[in-house]
Amino acid sequence: MSLVELIADADERGLTVSGLACLDRCVSLLGGDDEILRPLWAGLADGSDAEEWATRLEQARVKLNAEGTADAVDPAAPAPTSPASAESEATFLARRMLVDAPAIRSAAGVREWADACSVAALRIHRLLDASASASAADAASVDSCREGRTEGISPLVSAELRRQIRVLELIASHGSGGLRQALAVSTEGRRVLRAVVSRRARGRA
Repeated sequence: MSLVELIADADERGLTVSGLACLDRCVSLLGGDDEILRPLWAGLADGSDAEEWATRLEQARVKLNAEGTADAVDPAAPAPTSPASAESEATFLARRMLVDAPAIRSAAGVREWADACSVAALRIHRLLDASASASAADAASVDSCREGRTEGISPLVSAELRRQIRVLELIASHGSGGLRQALAVSTEGRRVLRAVVSRRARGRA
């Protein structure tokens, strides 16, 4: 099944895990460490109620802002039309994932968020891919690969696509029992993206 089909078929838990995993892989762009979203993962594992999810989500937002890792973002603000760099746009997209995370985990709300996170995470990997420049065509390529047309996509984007698919498959097959493996998939992706950002920074030095 394509990524689009998997998202369409996922239940509320699968969608929440999918969105959280995308954010988790990209949280280093906001300066977050490996543990900053762990309470949200733990809440999904122990079956915490919706109120507890909202509390832990707000704590993550406050911690990132308080540590100076993410500026306060107006949820209604449009994306920058001419960002100063690929890094600045990638950071903006990561911030939007955090800002737009629903405090109330309704099926409709988390479906919209998970879908947006999927696109944003793929777009981030495309932006930070040193082998290609970002263009209007790149957005179309992200949509195409989500629909299963993967010809010509870069290894970095391809790997992120596989991770998104794997996370959804794990939760669909194993429910909450797949959370540990989903977290491991996300952790691997976070390390990959952190290494990519580090290499780009060294290249500019």
